[in-house]
Amino acid sequence: MTTKVVKGSLWTLVGQVAPLAISLVATPFVVRLLGAEGYGVLILVGLIPVYLGFADFGMSMASTKFGSEAYAEGDPEKEGRIVRTAALIALCTSVPIAALIMIFASNIIGLFNVPTDYTADATLALRFASITFVINFLCGIVNAPLLARLRMDLNTFISSGTRILGLISMPVVLYLGYGLVGATMVLLVTSLLSLVGHVVIASRLNRKLLGMSLERHTLRPIFKYGSALAMASIAVALLLNSEKVILAKVTSVEQLAYYSVAFTLAFMMTLFSVAMAQSLIPAFSQLQGASHRQALSGLYSRAIRMNAIWVIPTLAILAVFSQPLITIWAGARFGEESSLPFYLLIFGVGFHVVATPARAALMASGRSDIIAKVGWLEIVPFIAVVWVLASRFGAVGAAIAWSFRAVIDALVTFVLAHKVGGVTFIMNRPASLALATLVMLIAPLAWLLIGANYFWLSCITVATVNVYSWIIWKFVLETNEAVWLLQLFRRTTI
Repeated sequence: MTTKVVKGSLWTLVGQVAPLAISLVATPFVVRLLGAEGYGVLILVGLIPVYLGFADFGMSMASTKFGSEAYAEGDPEKEGRIVRTAALIALCTSVPIAALIMIFASNIIGLFNVPTDYTADATLALRFASITFVINFLCGIVNAPLLARLRMDLNTFISSGTRILGLISMPVVLYLGYGLVGATMVLLVTSLLSLVGHVVIASRLNRKLLGMSLERHTLRPIFKYGSALAMASIAVALLLNSEKVILAKVTSVEQLAYYSVAFTLAFMMTLFSVAMAQSLIPAFSQLQGASHRQALSGLYSRAIRMNAIWVIPTLAILAVFSQPLITIWAGARFGEESSLPFYLLIFGVGFHVVATPARAALMASGRSDIIAKVGWLEIVPFIAVVWVLASRFGAVGAAIAWSFRAVIDALVTFVLAHKVGGVTFIMNRPASLALATLVMLIAPLAWLLIGANYFWLSCITVATVNVYSWIIWKFVLETNEAVWLLQLFRRTTI
């Protein structure tokens, strides 16, 4: 199971990084072909449905959780009924919202400062985007048999493959003169291709997927689980973005720009944890029975330990080299102003990443309502703290508030995962991990003492990473984990 989770996480990570790389190449062509105003309208049209991501009522995650449990029971017919039931609920909740977007598209576009020349195209593009919005929900539900079997390779091939196809096709369509509407049509067609691909592969993995019957016995649990997830997604959106709005309100858009650059770079650390969560949730769901509790806690502990092992050196390296990296990426002014917010943010992001298995354990246990309650309880205190600190310290204050909340949230999530999710974290050889962490702190301390002498800092960082790796290998990893890693490395390189 651990091997499947790691491989699945790596495949999902590839599925996130590959389209991002293609996008970095394709976006300049799209910007030039559409112009600044046209590109801004395209972004706006794409964002409006995204903010309604709760409209599937949490059915994407519900189909994965309950479908994985049915797969673990060896009941493909029940798994098929669960996927169909989740798809029906998602259609009932998302289609009316999509219909409202289509009907009032011109009014919605009128709420924003869209140039008159683009109004008609933007209205039609938003209507196409509302259809894409529903199709994407169905893709996230129908792929449940792939996720339950941890076939992230197939899921990545379909999802990321069609997305890459769209990224490559868009500049061509724009070059041929189809403009903003043509660009949104590309997104619609690639979403349809993704849905077809998922249906074909999922129906081969589970021959009982296609049918007419529904899962009446678990309809209520699915609905309850999904509704809590929908509420949680709204809370998460507010917690991840409200400090940006407040910062612009109480300071300036310039401070917002400095903070946004720091936040964007810091949050790239979560790419692997997001990928890991997509594999952990179905894996944890399959181990929910009482007879699997030891295996569940073992996988849970190993996931936390592995996360901590890579997060610690990553934080140390970023602390040393972030300022020149930000300067190269965004310019000298951002290098000066965004670095301190970045240092503060990566501390909170580190806790957020390490707590990923705890969030996955809560989701797999069916207690999505706990995640929603915690999120909503955090919102008011978080907004108050952000307002006070951002008013006084600008981007630095917003970063302090965000990281403070992230640390508290991570600690609360660990406690709830144990008490509610039924998992136990076993930390073997904590003294050895603490020693390895102290070794990695040498590089940031050297940076504080000798300043921006990056030749010597590079030498010191390489040395500390090697010592850290040796301590981890000899004293932190269990024997079976070290053997497993060697076998995985050999299979990967052969």
